[in-house]
Amino acid sequence: MRCPHCNHSDTRVLDSRPTEEGNAIRRRRACSACDSRFTTYERIETTPLMVIKADGRREEFDRNKILRGLVIACGKRKVPMAALEALVDKVESTIRSSMEQEVPSRVIGELVMEGLKEIDKVAYIRFASVYRQFGDVQRFMSELQNLIDQQKLIDN
Repeated sequence: MRCPHCNHSDTRVLDSRPTEEGNAIRRRRACSACDSRFTTYERIETTPLMVIKADGRREEFDRNKILRGLVIACGKRKVPMAALEALVDKVESTIRSSMEQEVPSRVIGELVMEGLKEIDKVAYIRFASVYRQFGDVQRFMSELQNLIDQQKLIDN
């Protein structure tokens, strides 16, 4: 690592520790030539994951976008934020483990709905009504009836 002050190539690590987020290592270094101190961060380099939208556009995967949608769907529900963050982690992990660099938004939406159904059924219906763009009451009622039928199977 080169010193940012004198450009000398010999530096030593004084301290290493993970960042609070746990996604990088923070290293405190000192230059052996000018004795100045500086900090570097070591991060895992990941390839960008691209999302193919319904209209064919491509955009970079943004986990915060999913989390915002979940927060809105769970509005005024007693759903812990940790459960929503865990769901987003699970969705992202599933997508990344598929080793695909491009994934259709429909796949992401289905994974989110599948997980949300287990967390809160009302939030699931809210999310599904926006995601699946229910154009009429009949489609909404059909999805609600499917949910009721699944619950009856579980209860029996």
